Amino acid sequence: EANDLAKINAHLRATAERLAAAGCDFFVCPDNTAHLALEAASEPYPLPGLHIADIVAHRAKADGRRRVGLLGTRYTMEGATYANAFARQGVELRTPGSEDRALLNNLIFDELCKGVFNDPARAAFLRAAQELKDQGCDAVALSCTEIPIIVTPENSPLPTLDSTRLLAHAAVAVAIGKAPKPSWRGGRL
Repeated sequence: EANDLAKINAHLRATAERLAAAGCDFFVCPDNTAHLALEAASEPYPLPGLHIADIVAHRAKADGRRRVGLLGTRYTMEGATYANAFARQGVELRTPGSEDRALLNNLIFDELCKGVFNDPARAAFLRAAQELKDQGCDAVALSCTEIPIIVTPENSPLPTLDSTRLLAHAAVAVAIGKAPKPSWRGGRL
């Protein structure tokens, strides 16, 4: 709420330093919103990391998507992290209107993060996805860890890009040597 990215970044940096000291080769952060702070790093991290929005944008491009809707926290939907990642891939990004962004943000923090998954919340997210489809989106990025619990490929009106699952697959590919080690060390890409 305070948008103190420097404080959040200091916490994330300390965690990355512990990982580097433990011998890790790279880091992953499945928190989409935290990438706002990771991108605000003023000095390189001690080890490279995978950038969640970059991974989702790459998949959207690889899948031939032209316009993707973004669902997540207000910070993720209104921040530059996803907008910049999708712009680098030449894929248009859309978000719900301001009232829906506020509603979805409240549902995430007041219910989903607390383990409350109910039909009204599901309906709100699915309605937002349908409105993005009506605006010409050809996929929807589920860019909050909890959203895929209630919005699934089976009930979504659009094909889904699950940021958490895509990040996990990318991390495994790097860990087993099927993908190169990342080079990003925080800061702007």
